[in-house]
Amino acid sequence: MSFRGRAKLDRKTKDLVKRIKSTDVAVIDHLDVDQVSAESLIETGIEVVINADKSSSGRYPNTGPFLLCSAGIHLVDNVGRKIFDLIDEGDMIEIDHGKILKDGKVIANGDIKNLMIIKDELDRSKNTISDELEKFAINTLDYMKKERALILETPDMPEITTKIAGRQVLVVVRGYDYKADLQTLKPYIKEMKPVLIGVDGGADALRAEGFKVDIIIGDMDSVTDETLKSGSELVVHGYLNGRAPGRHRLDRLGLENKIFKAACTSEDLAMLLSYEKGAELIVAVGTHGHLTEFLDKGREGMSSTFLVRLKVGDRLVDAKGVNQLYRSSPKYSYLLGMIFAGLTTVTVVILIAPVVRLYLRTVILKVRLMLGL
Repeated sequence: MSFRGRAKLDRKTKDLVKRIKSTDVAVIDHLDVDQVSAESLIETGIEVVINADKSSSGRYPNTGPFLLCSAGIHLVDNVGRKIFDLIDEGDMIEIDHGKILKDGKVIANGDIKNLMIIKDELDRSKNTISDELEKFAINTLDYMKKERALILETPDMPEITTKIAGRQVLVVVRGYDYKADLQTLKPYIKEMKPVLIGVDGGADALRAEGFKVDIIIGDMDSVTDETLKSGSELVVHGYLNGRAPGRHRLDRLGLENKIFKAACTSEDLAMLLSYEKGAELIVAVGTHGHLTEFLDKGREGMSSTFLVRLKVGDRLVDAKGVNQLYRSSPKYSYLLGMIFAGLTTVTVVILIAPVVRLYLRTVILKVRLMLGL
């Protein structure tokens, strides 16, 4: 493999994909590349990804590296964090197999990943998943004791202007297959007109489908400035220790916002807000639900998610994977039936019309006269 391009660097992959071009070289620092990050990189059309860290540590079977290589992207892995000190944004660099060159000099070395290597790593990591599951379950139980107030108490809610009481709410999270699921739900959105809540980057997905987002909630770190300025009500995820990192960005943009403090994830916060404000039904897209997804997010347990879902109860409809539930395809028998029905209708109309009957009688009479009948 040999490739030349301008380096674009960022320690946060979700920030890098916002400004990278297909001709650039993506330089990331991402331990255990997750599916959503991989899909975001693939969408940019880039050909090479250089990772300062290990794209797969073997701790659990993360699918990000497999998706990158399956898409034809060359992955140079584990080159070391010094790469961020050796090159600057926009530098022209060259990748020659596992070597990274700048101005003709080798500045770093990495491991070339291919599908065969990645499949082997995935198989090995599946053998250790039981250990991760045990640790995950223990952490979940430990955190549940600390976060039980989520279900036992009513949180201090921010005042919002969007009317939720008695309405259905659609919560969109930037998770696995969230775009495909959202596209499948477009008829539902157009017919039922639910309150649309985007959790960080989920708001961008709603706008991309042509919808106006009613509320954006989260840390505000993976949503574009354009979406933030689109007129949505903005609710910043605040933490119990007083931190609300998303507020600084909104203040810089001069955007009015509110803070909702709770010890949970932003997607849990969106469900809590919907529930406490009296939503009739909460439909969730892209939420995290299984072990690999939580490990991809760097979480050690799922206590808040478990508690919030206990509280929300039967008001929640999880639409995750709905795009795979049913895919309609045209059936030729139906098409032929419609054509036959249409022709039959036209024939009947023609036959019962007085003018048409008179014309047909005239034609028949002329034929009989020609034949001497």
